[in-house]
Amino acid sequence: MSATTITTFSADDLLRHLPELGTLLRACVHDGASVGFVLPYSVEESEAFWSGKVLPSLRAGGLVLLVARHGESIAGTVQLDYDTMPNQRHRAEVRKLLVHPALRRQGVAKALMTELERRAHHLQRSLLTLDTRTGDKAEPLYAALGYRTVGVIPQFCRDTLSERLDSTTIMYKAP
Repeated sequence: MSATTITTFSADDLLRHLPELGTLLRACVHDGASVGFVLPYSVEESEAFWSGKVLPSLRAGGLVLLVARHGESIAGTVQLDYDTMPNQRHRAEVRKLLVHPALRRQGVAKALMTELERRAHHLQRSLLTLDTRTGDKAEPLYAALGYRTVGVIPQFCRDTLSERLDSTTIMYKAP
């Protein structure tokens, strides 16, 4: 088994690896990940998300995109959005923690989150926020990493696989 390595992707890196990032996101959505998309969901739609939503923020300098590699392939990603208003320069938002379904439960998500927190500290962001589908597989991971639940918003988003409306749990981590 090869080790997981974490790297920071630039806008150019994203463009070079767009098909692989598209495949990762599509695999996660098809596995039921509640990351904003519903089925049917194509690779083209996935690539459009990366190029239309993530790429502009990377180019603008308000986003860190971390990528986990397991061997030669992309195993996962997470984003740190620190493009905040002047009175919020102490905080950032964790976005789109994705781990390929075949590589889950191998420490990839924890490695990504550990590096994300290190980067947030380097950027002097002492408050991290996130939301996750209530009861999702990631919720216990975030709690184990020290994130605390603020509350739950019912019927926040549509389930990836059905018409059911799911709740979201709002969490934060502060020093």
